[in-house]
Amino acid sequence: QVQLVESGGGLVQAGGSLRLSCVASGGIFSFNAMGWFRQAPGKQRELVAVITSGGRTNYADFVKGRFTISRDNAKNTVYLQMNSLSPEDTAVYYCNTDGAVVGGIRYAINYWGKGTLVTVSS
Repeated sequence: QVQLVESGGGLVQAGGSLRLSCVASGGIFSFNAMGWFRQAPGKQRELVAVITSGGRTNYADFVKGRFTISRDNAKNTVYLQMNSLSPEDTAVYYCNTDGAVVGGIRYAINYWGKGTLVTVSS
């Protein structure tokens, strides 16, 4: 069973930093893109950053220059380093992958974690 488990969220003051981690299990994820999304109260879920299997990255405009996504395929882990946080970054952050190899079969399915809450105080 594929599972994505996020950690690292919490309460931080504006201008501070947090590092989110997402550990994937139950399959092989190195062939697939992994990303971070977020959903603020009353808003739709939105893409924050994505990293391809080859290490290319793409960021939403509102985090460019502040957030950095990275991955460690040996650990099946994707990270999100968040700097210069503002109250507008307050949201539940979700880890995502667009597929996995499970039991030798490649699945093109979006898998999601349950999210980790980031709260930025002013």
